[in-house]
Amino acid sequence: MSRPVDVLPPTQVAVLAGRDLIVFDGECVLCSGFFRFVLRHDHAERFCFATAQSPLGQALYRALDLNPTEFQTNLVIVNGRIYEKLDSFAAAISALGWPWRALSVVRFIPAPIRHPLYRAIARNRYRLFGRYDTCMVPGPDVRARFIDTTP
Repeated sequence: MSRPVDVLPPTQVAVLAGRDLIVFDGECVLCSGFFRFVLRHDHAERFCFATAQSPLGQALYRALDLNPTEFQTNLVIVNGRIYEKLDSFAAAISALGWPWRALSVVRFIPAPIRHPLYRAIARNRYRLFGRYDTCMVPGPDVRARFIDTTP
């Protein structure tokens, strides 16, 4: 499931400035783990980041008609396409190159299995994996890769 980035209002497209972006729930242990994994393996520093709780994250969720308080999907923008749900994981992992690209095979799981599985995990992620009391505060080196401007 992907959408072209031009479905967003021009102000949000301008904030992205053609950059690849991962928007994740900063309070979710699982989602933050995904962010840390990508950060550790993104040697080319291809991705910028925003938490779903940030002004940019909130604006993107609203622009895509997603619930701006439940964050039941990460958003990944790669090469001008917006990916949601398990497709967001596959797009990010694929962009990291080998050997991680091999994990992107999850996109080939049939939709009648993939979508309900993702929804079940997303709905129960705090119970299954835990929740931070607040969003993580990145150090200065990582902070430079965050986009949190209000569009």
